[in-house]
Amino acid sequence: MGAIAMIATAAILLGACAPDTPPPGPADSVVPKTPGASSSGDGVQHSPNARLVANVPLSAPFDGDQAWGTDLAFRGDHAYVGNYEGFTIHDISDPAHPKVVTRVVCPGGQNDISVSGNLVFLSVDEPRSDETCESDRGDAVSGWEGIRIFDVSDPAKPRYLKSVETQCGSHTHTLVPGKDAATVYLYVSSFGPAPDTAKCKPPHDSIAIVEVPVNDPAKARIIAQPVLFEDGADETGPGATSGCHDITVYPEKDLAAGACLGNGILMDISDRTKPKVLQQVTDAENFSIWHSATFTNDASKVIFSDELGGGIAPTCDLKAGADRGADAIYEIVDGRALRRTGAYYKIPRTQTGAENCVAHNGSLLPVPGKTIMVQAWYQGGVSVIDYTDPAKPKEIAYVDRGPLSGTEPRLGGSWSAYYYNGYVYSSDITKGLDVISVDDPLTNPAKQVKLDEFNAQTQVSYPE
Repeated sequence: MGAIAMIATAAILLGACAPDTPPPGPADSVVPKTPGASSSGDGVQHSPNARLVANVPLSAPFDGDQAWGTDLAFRGDHAYVGNYEGFTIHDISDPAHPKVVTRVVCPGGQNDISVSGNLVFLSVDEPRSDETCESDRGDAVSGWEGIRIFDVSDPAKPRYLKSVETQCGSHTHTLVPGKDAATVYLYVSSFGPAPDTAKCKPPHDSIAIVEVPVNDPAKARIIAQPVLFEDGADETGPGATSGCHDITVYPEKDLAAGACLGNGILMDISDRTKPKVLQQVTDAENFSIWHSATFTNDASKVIFSDELGGGIAPTCDLKAGADRGADAIYEIVDGRALRRTGAYYKIPRTQTGAENCVAHNGSLLPVPGKTIMVQAWYQGGVSVIDYTDPAKPKEIAYVDRGPLSGTEPRLGGSWSAYYYNGYVYSSDITKGLDVISVDDPLTNPAKQVKLDEFNAQTQVSYPE
């Protein structure tokens, strides 16, 4: 988040902008029973073609009030799950019976995570007293924030290797393979400049690019800080932004799509160290916080999501409507420009006023000839959506745990939901790792595709 003292504590911890909707109130609606839906013994509601097959709950030392689960990455038979207290490595060789290999205590919100070979990268967007895993919360003016690097060649005994301090911290980062296997890059997204800080003064219209030599990661360093926007310190105009929330790259296409708070952008990354902005788009009417982006497999479109309310508000209700806190589809014209197309998409189940719910992290399913995506919606659950016809996106399957409380707002739900080698894995903020099976003629072809490594913000092409 950087060091914005004036943002509400809950919003800081969630790593989102201050909500632009009122705080959640008592439950003012009920979740309607979806026709054909089923409910398991623990109250989890789901479509007939989806079911929760396993859960690994959070446990000591990740059992504190703010030991919140965050993002996911995968390599081989392991799932890596970020947490505000560190990260967990799970053995998922048997998806129906996942096991904790180790939990690494290394506090620092929000510990956004990626994996490349034997290296794990964590984003810290919360001032710490120093860069170590033993650090305490630091001074907002001068505390340490940035990237931590771990060696996980032995998943049972990860080793902390290196830190790289970045301007305004690291809210998220994107793993970008170099043109050869010797180097990987991290595009570090951060936002929230503040005049009274020593390290995050406005304007902050840039990203940091960290170069990591694969065989000598201790030499990781910032090699570029490209400015993506030219609005300077004026954040009042249409499309003005104070940094990016998330960037998704498609290295095979030399393209990247950025969700940059006030707008969405398309970039040429043929030179990994000099990304070039090709197009910026805004949607002041319906988009509040441009949160994340996903390319279609053929890179003809980008699906952007809007995190209305910053992830802590109940925006899956009648008041917010169907077009806000939703997904929007943009066509890529001539490989260089974005153009709005199709319809907005939002889960069709109205949630209660006690449930934080909005579009969040997701990924494509490798289904030939179709655009099908799985996506997290916090307490709105996990949804599988068919975007093949942009004018008529439709839900195929879902799993919804229901509200944590019937009356009092409580933070929870699915932070990230990604498809990996036959199953959907969801990082639930308070419940831990969920494994979901989807059995449907539309999605089953995806089970034929096996990956060795997966980071959702680093897209690879699938067979058509």
